[in-house]
Amino acid sequence: MNEVISIKNLRKTFLLGTQFIEALKDVSLTIYKNEYVALMGPSGSGKSTLMNILGCLDTPTSGSYRLNNTEVAKMTDDELAFVRNKEIGFVFQTFNLLPRLSSLENVALPLVYAGMNSKDRKERAEHVMEQVGLQDRMNHKPMELSGGQRQRVAIARALVNHPSIILADEPTGNLDTKTSYEIMGLFQDIHSKGNTVILVTHEEDIAKHARRIMGLRDGLIEYDKANEPIRGVAV
Repeated sequence: MNEVISIKNLRKTFLLGTQFIEALKDVSLTIYKNEYVALMGPSGSGKSTLMNILGCLDTPTSGSYRLNNTEVAKMTDDELAFVRNKEIGFVFQTFNLLPRLSSLENVALPLVYAGMNSKDRKERAEHVMEQVGLQDRMNHKPMELSGGQRQRVAIARALVNHPSIILADEPTGNLDTKTSYEIMGLFQDIHSKGNTVILVTHEEDIAKHARRIMGLRDGLIEYDKANEPIRGVAV
């Protein structure tokens, strides 16, 4: 199996006032291509810190992080920017959509940073919006959409550059139960098409959609187990 992520002896320490807080303590893990992993843990467990490091949004205090066989610590700023834009698709709890742009423009934004011309941007963005079932909402602005539709726009934006990894941070945190299951069904569909999906959640019923569940507590991996996923609502 191809290793997408390999982390060894990872530590992350923050200075809070005059006190050092160890958010991650000697974490080691491997994630392979096309895995569907849920990172679980209560508030303060270190799961969000770990996700920020996995997404190249933060750096560890010590230890090794190899992404697609490249040591992240040795990447230049330009290489890191490329990875964040092209290799990793981010989905956030708060959607992080630009309110003045249409859904289609929000989805196409990573392609602007990638330097793609406007015609190709439009075609690619339209295609992924169809993938997430929003072909009739392309010209709507975020405030004209429901919470579930906004999250679908955010997922389409994450998919638009064909990333090797989808990182989702509490993607159902602002959604009702029915909509949450619809969104999780969408993640299952994304995984079935070959994407590596890493989901951060504190909700056990959401984690159960994944094929592997890792539990963090006090900056350490408490358990790492295979899971028979439940199925989401058809999308």
